[in-house]
Amino acid sequence: MKLANLISADQIILEMKAVEHWPAIIELVDHLVGTQQLPEDQRDEMLAALKTREEQVSTGIGSGVAIPHAFSDKLESVIAVFGRSKEGIDFEAIDNAPVHYMILFIVPRKEYHLHLRTLAAIAKMFTNCEIRRQLSTAETRDEILNILDPKPSRVTAPGA
Repeated sequence: MKLANLISADQIILEMKAVEHWPAIIELVDHLVGTQQLPEDQRDEMLAALKTREEQVSTGIGSGVAIPHAFSDKLESVIAVFGRSKEGIDFEAIDNAPVHYMILFIVPRKEYHLHLRTLAAIAKMFTNCEIRRQLSTAETRDEILNILDPKPSRVTAPGA
């Protein structure tokens, strides 16, 4: 599961306004509603599901990354949004470090295994400190999309 398959340029927030855990999740969900990825009548239900998930344990996985996620009985396909905060957000992450990169996704409940694969793919990608460094300096949504879509042709050998 490639993250770039779930996110288009309009599903990227270059600079989050929120500085705290829950307002950041609200901002991400509102962005999904604003870009018509999530029907407005499902907003409150999804926020409640995300809040329940976050109350179990923060989805701040460390290294400046958070992956808030929830299930939906009403969606037919996965939806996602990426948010970046150069200042960092107090997300109550497991390492207590500020979160700079958030990938919020909502998965149809019937796609439980897709949820696990998506979580694993995102976590694997963001363990790469070079990807995090590139994301910190990206200036446009298209640059971020290119970073999130790891293609061998994008990587050049040192000195090439």
